[in-house]
Amino acid sequence: METKYASTTAVNARARQEASTIFLAKVFNWMAGGLALTGIVAWFTANSGLAMKIATSPAFIILILAELGMVFYLSARIEKIQAGTATGLFMAYAVMNGLTLSTIFLAYTRASIGGAFLTTAGMFGAMSVYGMVTKKDLSGMGSFMFMGLIGIIIASVVNIFLGSSTLYWAISGIGVIVFVGLTAYDVQKIKQIGEQGIMQQGGDVVQKGAIIGALALYLDFINLFLMLLRFFGGGRD
Repeated sequence: METKYASTTAVNARARQEASTIFLAKVFNWMAGGLALTGIVAWFTANSGLAMKIATSPAFIILILAELGMVFYLSARIEKIQAGTATGLFMAYAVMNGLTLSTIFLAYTRASIGGAFLTTAGMFGAMSVYGMVTKKDLSGMGSFMFMGLIGIIIASVVNIFLGSSTLYWAISGIGVIVFVGLTAYDVQKIKQIGEQGIMQQGGDVVQKGAIIGALALYLDFINLFLMLLRFFGGGRD
């Protein structure tokens, strides 16, 4: 009986691991699609000259506020909205973020942007692997990093009025640490959701779970990229 029980347990463990792997793949595919869409929109917007119009008009603030509203809405309503709606909102968010990010081409050289992107991809990939393979519970670290994120937001708002370069660089350095940590935490959380049986709850639930997971990782990647970009310099004259 013990041998049979052990065998059944091993089979169940493998099944959970396989389901988790499939779910993670869905999440990463949607995240990659969102990043690709953002990059394409940002590139074409910058090259069309529209980026300058966005940067020098109320459109920039409107886009930022719309993006924040969309993130809060998706996070709060993901269980009640349709899977197609969630997917559409995520892709719309990626497009709007591409419009706002097009303005970085006005402030930084393409070499700096490319270097920051490659560094971000490397760090994000390494922490994603860590989040997938570590046996350590990262929930405590996730809570700590979230508090750090709140601190960054408050300090950034304060620095709008202070204009302190020291605080600016401190925020950037802490921001890199925070988003690196959040990447590992979010990947582990998504992996656990996959292990808990989401793949057996129907296509709509799986799709919505993949979208909200992709949004979390997308935000980790974009924010890590923006923090690292500050250190690459290469600002335009």
